[in-house]
Amino acid sequence: MYGFVFGGAGGAADANEYIELVKMFLRPSEFRVLRAGEDTGGAYIVDVKRPAAPAASKDKNAVKRLLYERLSALTGKLPEWGILTGIRPVKLFDALAGPNGADASRACMRFREEYYVSDAKTELTARVHALQRATFANAATDENTVSVYIGIPFCPTRCQYCSFTSNQAPYARISGYLSALGREMDFVAAGMARKRFRVESIYIGGGTPTALNEEDLDGLLAHTRRCFDGDTVKEFTVEAGRPDTISAGKLRVMRRRGVDRVSINPQSMNDDTLVRIGRNHTAESVRAAFRLAREAGVPVINADLIAGLPGEDAGSFARSLTAVLELEPENITIHALAMKRAARLKEQDAEYNYETAAVAAEMTRYAAESLEKASYAPYYLYRQKQTAGNLENTGYTRDGKPGLYNVRIMDERQTVIALGAGASTKLYIPRENRLERVFNVSNYEIYEERLDEMLERKQRLLFD
Repeated sequence: MYGFVFGGAGGAADANEYIELVKMFLRPSEFRVLRAGEDTGGAYIVDVKRPAAPAASKDKNAVKRLLYERLSALTGKLPEWGILTGIRPVKLFDALAGPNGADASRACMRFREEYYVSDAKTELTARVHALQRATFANAATDENTVSVYIGIPFCPTRCQYCSFTSNQAPYARISGYLSALGREMDFVAAGMARKRFRVESIYIGGGTPTALNEEDLDGLLAHTRRCFDGDTVKEFTVEAGRPDTISAGKLRVMRRRGVDRVSINPQSMNDDTLVRIGRNHTAESVRAAFRLAREAGVPVINADLIAGLPGEDAGSFARSLTAVLELEPENITIHALAMKRAARLKEQDAEYNYETAAVAAEMTRYAAESLEKASYAPYYLYRQKQTAGNLENTGYTRDGKPGLYNVRIMDERQTVIALGAGASTKLYIPRENRLERVFNVSNYEIYEERLDEMLERKQRLLFD
């Protein structure tokens, strides 16, 4: 057992970052955080203090480098993301590259030397950064250009690893939610018109929006078009993540209402795994959903796969990737399994993400190599806490069709107006390069009851 004392190493926020760094080396059961003078209980003590040199004393990264070095010496591990504990490496890379993110070589050097990031992860970040700048650098991101997110917090079943706002409610209950959501949409649309906001992208997520029946989905999409459509909209995505909720009729509705990007997410193409993680579909139903989407004329399809699912090894993951590549989606996203607090898998095995670290790393390396051979390029990435192997989630694209909303949400230099239960609105203030946030409650029933309160929050943040 190790004991860590962070006395003199900064405030609570800094200490939280140090703890996240420790978790890259040690399981939670292998260490304790101690207050100065607390009984050590026989733990091996690691006392973390800011370096004495004046310049370093103001640099929390100096503490993190010291901590990384000591933990590497103790454990023999060299986490590939170095001392980075944040979820947006590309955003940091852009800032390190100087004015307008133009000096990528400088950022690469600092990633390696100051942040201890491996050559492989530095190169991945640089490639994503270059593609984003080449594709989206000239897109409108001024104060009046926004993205709109609409949340549908319902799924047919709850996946074993899920931590999102996802409810299994009797269908009759959904109508009340859609009514409240419609009120929020009308309110926001009126405010946006007064402020002359222009919508660049629309993303309907969840949950599973296609859990709605065809009539309700058509009503939602028609309402969305009335509220937020315009000549400035460059992308309209619907998360149709569960193949068992997709039908030819729903896809026709989506195309009729202008949806041009759809996510069909297998997570795995191994039927045994799908049963194990609580999904009510098969690999064949994924193929059927793709056929229907192509027949409906969907221009861009994204498919998600997860590295590190229970019971899978590198071979089974490789079979899933091969099967997805045969479907030729324009976007493929490789997620490292995240062990969030609300997931059932976390309750069953609190340290599963450590146990599957090595195989998850092998899976993501294989995916990167295979996707490059298949002419896919990485276009966005982000990291989450408690992922298998402290890995990342990477979106790949081919044929010049990266997902715009995904880039904007990670870049954090655009206002995102989010509606529905669990939605988080982010107001971007360009002159200060910062965000202000306002949240909707996550419980859909409380959302309906307290809608007026949430409309008032949006009024104060966005429209006053």
